[in-house]
Amino acid sequence: MSMRHTVKVRGGATVAVAAVLALTLAGCGGGDDKKPQGDAKPSAAPSQGGTSKKPTTDTAPSAEPTEILATTNGDPGIVLTVNAAARDQGGFVTVSGQIKNNTDKVFTKITAWRGDEKNASGTSVAGATLVDKPGKKRYYVLRDTESRCLCTTGITRIEPGATIPFFAQFPAPPATTTEVDFSLPTFATATIKISG
Repeated sequence: MSMRHTVKVRGGATVAVAAVLALTLAGCGGGDDKKPQGDAKPSAAPSQGGTSKKPTTDTAPSAEPTEILATTNGDPGIVLTVNAAARDQGGFVTVSGQIKNNTDKVFTKITAWRGDEKNASGTSVAGATLVDKPGKKRYYVLRDTESRCLCTTGITRIEPGATIPFFAQFPAPPATTTEVDFSLPTFATATIKISG
């Protein structure tokens, strides 16, 4: 008889201990959830007082390039703008810009831009060239070890009114050459200045 009574007490004690532990853990968990919220409030207070540390639109980098080195027309309504031609100490020049579709139709005649490129880079601007007239040299887009162009690839279409960015890397002309002619098939040739 006393054995049954002891089992009942132990079972009741186990339930009581489990209930105390559950309440203790719940109390601990609730305090931790509130602590980060309390930390977040003081950091938010300065921004309400007008001393926000968030970057303003004046200091944030612009998505739109601001400099225009040249603008040239291709197919009707397709405009190429060169925004930079930067010489790198690694011995190459990177030409970058954007191509805009000013028409109300999807533009898909992009295969000409890849020049003689067949499969390595697919649709690309690998047909671009730089010409150093005084040095009488033509520079073609650089390739990696797998013969892929170091240029924008994967262009299949340009939606109406859309603008796509492009870049192409070339071997650098001599340091004395500061101007070159940039050509991309279907676009008129544009004279651009090399910086750096």
